[in-house]
Amino acid sequence: MAFFGIGIENFKTDQNIGTLWRSASIMKASFIFTIGKQYKIQATDTAISWKHIPLYNYENFEAFYKALPYDCQLVGVEMDEKSVPVAEFVHPPRCVYLLGSEDNGLSKTALEKCHKLVQLPGDHCMNVAVAGSIIMYDRSTK
Repeated sequence: MAFFGIGIENFKTDQNIGTLWRSASIMKASFIFTIGKQYKIQATDTAISWKHIPLYNYENFEAFYKALPYDCQLVGVEMDEKSVPVAEFVHPPRCVYLLGSEDNGLSKTALEKCHKLVQLPGDHCMNVAVAGSIIMYDRSTK
């Protein structure tokens, strides 16, 4: 059975999580998550995303990594020399996409633990919710 989850390590603003949550619900993600900070549901969530897709909060990367589903690949979305351009990327059937904060990207530990890395076009970081939406859209079209 194919499925995917998506989340952010050390997110910067609650609005990014809210936007990613709504996009994940629309793009049929199985779940979303945060690592390092806990997200609080906002009144601006007009889509009532919490009724459609679960959100998990993990205190740190180690707790998140221990909770990865069995036989599921961790895919980091990161500008890195080892990253595959998204146009060439083959999405695993069962995976979890991990995004980093716009300021710092993924932690060194996360980069080391990712099974695959994928990179979006451009020379600069983009908004994390936008990056996540692009990855999910790319998955849905391939």
